[in-house]
Amino acid sequence: MDKFVSMEIFVAVVEAGSLTAAAERFDISSAMVGKHIRSLETRLATRLLTRTTRRQSLTEIGRQYYEQCRRILADVKAAESLAEAMAAAPRGVLKVTVPLTYGVEVFAPAMTDYLSAWPDVSLELDLSNRVIDLVEEGFDASVRIGRLPDSSFVARPLKPYRMRACASPAYLARAGIPRTPADLVQHECLGFLHWGREGLWRLGGEDADENQLRAGRFRANNGQALKVAALRGFGLVLQPEALLAREIASGELVSVLEDYLPEGAPVHLLYSRDRRATPKLTSFIDFVIERFGA
Repeated sequence: MDKFVSMEIFVAVVEAGSLTAAAERFDISSAMVGKHIRSLETRLATRLLTRTTRRQSLTEIGRQYYEQCRRILADVKAAESLAEAMAAAPRGVLKVTVPLTYGVEVFAPAMTDYLSAWPDVSLELDLSNRVIDLVEEGFDASVRIGRLPDSSFVARPLKPYRMRACASPAYLARAGIPRTPADLVQHECLGFLHWGREGLWRLGGEDADENQLRAGRFRANNGQALKVAALRGFGLVLQPEALLAREIASGELVSVLEDYLPEGAPVHLLYSRDRRATPKLTSFIDFVIERFGA
């Protein structure tokens, strides 16, 4: 007899309370149910059920075997559901949250390619720097920048979030090109208030602990505003490469201090550890890892 069928029938007998009730569930005779139980007991060389004319009960081994059977059958069902889901076309609404600058400059432009590939999927993209509870707020996935605390979510690494320091050609012609962090004391360094009230610049290099300095007269809590100030020739800006890449490529901004840039921050794609992931989420994860994976 098929072992898995016998296990299913054994679980049904235990949960339904009798051979007759299990027989009705599987549309077979009570005698056939009994044969399945005896087949398991013969295979295991032990009794699983103690039966009398009025009632039945599990033996100690039978109780443990029942728990294991339940888990095994649940895993088999989950595997079958996953295979069926993978075969289905992705469809439905995806809710994803991404940090603001990364989302605008890096992530959102790529999402049109994803949506073009899967026309039955819609995307709701939340651009926010706050840490969102994915389960509580009903999000399918999130991009997080920085070190992650231990959690029950799956965290897939993406390319690091690198920084660049740069200024306009006009500013550098007027103030000179800084060669080392020590040179910055003579420069107008634009401060990012998310790094603290002083907008402290923290650079890397061999003396990273010493390569810190207070920002100049212009500080803001928005990197775009600092970039505009740099483009207007007011000072040096230290911001993510994603925000500055186009202007560096066009020559509107010139990169400096490349040997002293801080280490790139880790970036991860987070999603729930759900063994029945939907086709829309599976296709989205595959796309993001292929496009942005480390």
